[in-house]
Amino acid sequence: MNERKPITLHRLRAMHAAGEKLVMLTCYDATFARLEDAAGIDMLLVGDSLGMVLQGRDSTLPVTLDEVAYHTACVVRGNRSAWVIADLPFGSYQSSLAQAIDSAARLMQAGAHMVKLEGGGWTVPVVAALVERGIPVCSHLGLTPQSVHALGGFRVQGRDEAVAERLKRDALELEQAGAAMLVMELVPTAVATEVQAAMRTPVIGIGAGPGTAGQVLVLHDMLGLNTGPVPRFVRNFLAEGGSVADALRRYAAAVRDGSYPDPARHGYE
Repeated sequence: MNERKPITLHRLRAMHAAGEKLVMLTCYDATFARLEDAAGIDMLLVGDSLGMVLQGRDSTLPVTLDEVAYHTACVVRGNRSAWVIADLPFGSYQSSLAQAIDSAARLMQAGAHMVKLEGGGWTVPVVAALVERGIPVCSHLGLTPQSVHALGGFRVQGRDEAVAERLKRDALELEQAGAAMLVMELVPTAVATEVQAAMRTPVIGIGAGPGTAGQVLVLHDMLGLNTGPVPRFVRNFLAEGGSVADALRRYAAAVRDGSYPDPARHGYE
């Protein structure tokens, strides 16, 4: 039986302040929510990545708010103590502040503790409006999959100095607007490390090296269930253990002890 005390935003902030690495993993159903929670995963992300790993689509763009709300409710039923974050999918927050507020409220009513949205600049007032209404927000910079066509594909972001500077500026503006957490995806290790050093807010990296406050991976990737090209930053934890439960525990332990990610194997210059 899982006796872990519920993970709250206050506790996540205290862990970050104490230098503890934060562990996030995607989750889409009640069964895996139980397993991830029991393995000590701090945060369960109901990602719009479900469009690719569950629905077989080639991007996250077709995922709907109804689908994220459904999977959020499933995860919440299986979870006991982890912090649950739900993605605002493409088209659910771009039109207006009213749309963003209504969409975020829908995910909170499904049981999410926090919502995540992609992009900087124009999202700053969206973040501020949600936070003002008591909705915790996680922002997402770097490779933002909902903008994959504008970015020219799934490519490392921030190698160009101007882009790197914009990422740093966007991160600080989002923090000032009230974002309580930031995911940085597929950016050079040095850029993510600089952003984290400049912020009080925890930065969660994915393909961003070891200099962030924590790590996130897509569940299917870290279990070796990805049948397509495997990103460099992915480590197959199931291949190292004898069960899914053991793979989840290994992932949590590796993030916390700093053995994942290994900058030589899982980072970008």
